[in-house]
Amino acid sequence: MSRHAWVDVSAGVAGDMLLGALLDAGADLEAVRRAVAAVLPDEVEIRTTRVTRAGLAALHVVVDHAAPSPARAWDELRALLSEADLDERVRADALGTFGLLARAEAGAHGIPVEAVHFHEVGAWDSVADVVGVCAALADLGVDRLTCGPVGLGSGTVRTEHGTLPVPVPAVLGLLTGSALVPGTDGTLVGECATPTGVALLAALGEGHAPGPGGRVLATGTGAGTRDVEGRANVTRVVLHEGSPHPHEQTLVEISATVDDLDPRVWPVVVEELLLGGALDVWTAPVLMKKGRHGTVVTALAQPDDRGTVVDLLLRHTTTLGVRWHDVRRTALERGWREVPVLGEPVRVKIGGRDGRILTVTPELEDCRDLALRQGVPLRVVLRAAESAAQARGWETGAAI
Repeated sequence: MSRHAWVDVSAGVAGDMLLGALLDAGADLEAVRRAVAAVLPDEVEIRTTRVTRAGLAALHVVVDHAAPSPARAWDELRALLSEADLDERVRADALGTFGLLARAEAGAHGIPVEAVHFHEVGAWDSVADVVGVCAALADLGVDRLTCGPVGLGSGTVRTEHGTLPVPVPAVLGLLTGSALVPGTDGTLVGECATPTGVALLAALGEGHAPGPGGRVLATGTGAGTRDVEGRANVTRVVLHEGSPHPHEQTLVEISATVDDLDPRVWPVVVEELLLGGALDVWTAPVLMKKGRHGTVVTALAQPDDRGTVVDLLLRHTTTLGVRWHDVRRTALERGWREVPVLGEPVRVKIGGRDGRILTVTPELEDCRDLALRQGVPLRVVLRAAESAAQARGWETGAAI
């Protein structure tokens, strides 16, 4: 059974808040300290304290500077992580997070990635946060991380580079092209999502999910430094068991309702959406207001492809708006095999689960091309392909 972590970041996220939530959910503090000490020996001390934020109990992580730290460029920090005595998963996750953060900072400040300095990708406390979160996830055995909409905040924040608007440029850079979804709570004031916190979600997670799924195993609440009146300044983690079937996915269903498109255009719309990354596309007739007949076009896509599919719908149809929502899908294990039909190879798609075949479907395009070449009805070729697959033992209930 896989173990997933869903993170509630509706009030924002910082590295120490996420680390506090993971520790509160059961991660071993000593394992975190050992991992951080392997990268920054004798430089930092990590301690925790129980606090409340707007009346909500939470764990606050404090990273103290135990010894002076030299200024380090990104390549020096990368060398420290590469050479440290770390679990390989922790090392890879930390390198990936800091690499993503360095690229975002470089883009925000208009400098080469290698010119990004230690204070720009995080000082010693951010190193402790990143390595600590990576170690906590490994200790908890989390193999999948998702999160809700990210509370970004508003207004301005003072930084080493001066006063910057919120969200700061590095956070916007991290959100660009990621599967993270910004929150829409206009009441959040100040910098609620830090570059370190967002980089951890973007580098280690799969992006947005509406909530946890499966049996809840544990929860944890990490506190931010400020205690904001009327709002709990916290990040929460929910550990839950994932689906026993590895092909469960979070996808996006995107649709539009159209009543004034030439019907001859619809096949082109469907083709363009499929070429643009949609996993499936379908249309359905509907009766709209004032008795108008219309068509609902729906596309199923990966979260990363949502923007492309939305743009294609707006470009190739006459709709004035597009809507979407997250959906969960469990897909069969799939694979292709070939069978001889009338002396030529034809592909069949095998769908299975738990090591057993559930569906065997001849590939329509292969069968249609063969039927045209040999002057045989398509129904004959489809039946022959099914029979050939059964003759090889590829039928419902058989072992994959």
